[in-house]
Amino acid sequence: MQATSIVNIKKELKHKSPEELIEFCLRLSKFKKENKELITYLLFESDDESGYIESIKQHIDSQFETINTKSYFFIRKSVRKILTQTKKYIRYSQNKETEVELLLHFLQTLQDFKPSYKKSAQLQNLYNRQLALIKKVVSGLHEDLQYDYNLLLENL
Repeated sequence: MQATSIVNIKKELKHKSPEELIEFCLRLSKFKKENKELITYLLFESDDESGYIESIKQHIDSQFETINTKSYFFIRKSVRKILTQTKKYIRYSQNKETEVELLLHFLQTLQDFKPSYKKSAQLQNLYNRQLALIKKVVSGLHEDLQYDYNLLLENL
């Protein structure tokens, strides 16, 4: 089965009743965990973005606490998993300030993590790529926010 374009889907959804739309959303939430998480964000957490950011920061902290530190292989694997989850939460929000906040927190937590990420070239590269991404996103924000975030970036 070939999937149709977003434009066609949007046109068809305009012709559906609210009850049918609700049924479509419920069916979507049954198929993938990400769909259910996105619907949960849109319905319950999108109104309180600061609370959403804090809950994700706590999730990042708890994930860093559970990392197996016996070898850098396990550390790298766990850090990449945490970053993937963080980026998924950023995609749900689609808010640039949220993206900067969460990535800054991720890098700060990685920087404070023991053993140091600086002993692994792969972790250093990951750190530098995320730092460059944050700088790029910050450059597109309002000047006041740019100043505030650049002060935080200097600490990293």
